[in-house]
Formats: sequence, structure tokens, C-alpha cells
Amino acid sequence: MLALRLARGAHPLVQLRRLLVAAASAGTGFLLLCTLGYAMGHPDASGGAVLRLAWCAAPVAATVYFAVTVARTDPSTRPRSGLSAVGLGPARLSVLAAISTAVACTLGSMIALLFFLHLRGDLTGLPFDGASAGLLAAGQPLPIGAALTLLALVPLTATAASAAVLRPRTAKPGGKPGAKSGARSGARDGAGQVEPADPNAPAAPPSGLPWGVALLAAGLAVETYASRSPGASDLSMPGGLTGSPAGVLAGWALTALALALAGPGLTHLCGRILQAVRPGALRLLAGRGLQEEARRIGRPLGVLCVVGSAAYAALTLYSGDRPDIGPLTTLGSLLVAGCAVLTLATAAIEAKHARSDTTSALLQLGAPASMLRGTAALRAGTLAAVFGPLTWVVAQLAALPLAG
Repeated sequence: MLALRLARGAHPLVQLRRLLVAAASAGTGFLLLCTLGYAMGHPDASGGAVLRLAWCAAPVAATVYFAVTVARTDPSTRPRSGLSAVGLGPARLSVLAAISTAVACTLGSMIALLFFLHLRGDLTGLPFDGASAGLLAAGQPLPIGAALTLLALVPLTATAASAAVLRPRTAKPGGKPGAKSGARSGARDGAGQVEPADPNAPAAPPSGLPWGVALLAAGLAVETYASRSPGASDLSMPGGLTGSPAGVLAGWALTALALALAGPGLTHLCGRILQAVRPGALRLLAGRGLQEEARRIGRPLGVLCVVGSAAYAALTLYSGDRPDIGPLTTLGSLLVAGCAVLTLATAAIEAKHARSDTTSALLQLGAPASMLRGTAALRAGTLAAVFGPLTWVVAQLAALPLAG
């Protein structure tokens, strides 16, 4: 009940984020139900049904990641003075955030079920009754258990991930003498971590860049080896691209994981580059800002880089041909791309709010507003100059094994 009251009294922008999470959950749930409809209508094509279900992993992961980002940036679940006195400490607030995520995702799953039944013709009285009856096996009874299991996938995964990310962190042994637990000594940042009470302590650089580079090299090597293997098993990719070796797709998965891991490290490196060689006030502020926001916006940037490289690789492979892209493939692509963009936008807004105290202090000291706008433009331009070419290079290398 408390979670519902906090949700009802939230800011309209926060409500919009939750509605977007529900919309993403509805789209993903509808894709899963369409996979069930295909399996019902083609009982002899079990391999094709399993492959369609496997392709739903990308929309599911994108939706869960977006839901977790919205949960950890929800202002109603941040520790505030006075809440601990009424029993709402960091642990209880993380539970409330998980409940809000579960409610939004469950609402989306219910909408997906209603829309699926409507297109099957099971629900009447609305436009387009039974418009896709043939594709969704309308002549057969719907297995309720299987449908509910598929619809529960996104809410359960998103709720568990939100609870894991937002759980209170305690200070590690061997810290500063007299240091209190992290849940009490500071506020939670946009990544669900607890910010230290000492604002002058420099943030440690992210440690995922070497792992990201290693996984990127491994993924490209797997793609190249699998494309030249004569006995490789072929899979059908969305859009009518057939004959794709399974090893190439596994290499693509490693490449995507590598970019997501390397995102925070690359963002931190961009901040160091901006501060190199006698920086002025503009470059110094922009570089320090990127270093502080590396963990908050670096991973969404890496995920968006993955989506951009996949889109560019698909356009390269389909150059000169008319791809056979159906409505479900289009819906899945829009879900993945939309969730990636919305996740980055949510993280960027949260980063802006986290800088509000610093921005106010600079304005009080007499810093012109044009300098702050220039700092923001310099940060965005540096990230675009680094991640843009990286996306293009990775896309070219990823499409190369399938281009021949």
C-alpha cells in the first residue's frame, strides 16, 4: 500500500518513466506470446519455435535493464532524513523500488495478454477483432499455464534485478577508522551504490575496460573462426538472413557484452583525455564530470553502442537487397533500440540532477551559464567522438564474417 501511495504522489516525469516501463513490458510480453502462438500453430516445427523464443532474449534483456535503471533513479526510494525513524531505511526503500518495478511490469504483461487475446479473436467488441487469428493459432485453446509462465518472465526478472541492484551496500573491512556502514554514511547514487560521505574522495576508475577489450577480441575471433568453419550449424536471423553460423552469433554476443563492460572505462578515459596537457576551466570541469559519471552513464552508452553497431551491421548486410522484415521483427528491434535510448536518457537526467549542487555552487561563485552549457556540450561531443567511431569499427568487423 505504501508503494502505491508513493507511486501515486510521484512527479509526472517519474510516472512517465513507469508508464514507459509498462509499455516495454507489454511489447516484450506480446512477443513471447506470439512465440507461443507459433508453437501452437506449428507443432512439427519445434526447432523454429525454440529459435523464435531465443530471439526474444534481446528484448527481454533490454526491457529488464530499462526497468532496473528506472527503479534506481526513482526519487521516492532514496534515503532521506526522517524516513529511518518510521522504519523506512535503505533496505525497506529498496523493497519498495522492487515492488514498484513489479507493478509496472505486471501491468504491461496484462496489457500484452489482453492484446494477444484480442488479436486471436477471443475478446470481441473492439476494432481488429481476430485480425491475426491465423498467425496466433486461434483455432486451438490457449494453454493458460504456458502463457502465464511467459508473461511472468519479465516482471520476475526485473523485480529480482532491481532488488539485487538496490540492496544496501556496507563498507568493506579495512576502510577508514570509524567509518560507518555505507547505507548510513551516504546517499545512493544512480547506479544503486552508496555514495561516500566524504565528497573530496576521488572516485576509483572502473575496472571493466581490460575485460571489455579482451572479450571484444575474443568475440571477433570467434566470429571469424566460425564463419570459415565448414561444418558450422546455420541459424535463421530475423529479417530473412539465413545461413548464419551459430558460432558467429555467439561471437556477436561476446562483442555486445564487451562493449557493455567497456563503457564505464571508456567514459572515464574520455574524462582523463579532456584533462590532459594543461587543461583550462572548461576542459577541467568537463573531464571531472565525465570521471564522476563514468559508472552512471558509461554502461548505458556501451549498450547503445551495441544497438547502433548491430543496426549498422544489419544495414550493411542488407545493402542492395530488400529485407524480409515482418511486424514481429520490427517490434523487437524497436523495443531493443527504444529501451537502449530511454535507458541512456534516464541515466543522463539522473546525472544532471546529481550535478545540481555543483552547478548551483558554480553559479553562486559567478561562473557564467554559457560556460556550463559549453561544458555539457564538450562532454557530449567527446563521448560522441569516441563512441561513434568505435560503433562503426565494431559494426564493420562484426558484419565482415557474414558479408562474404
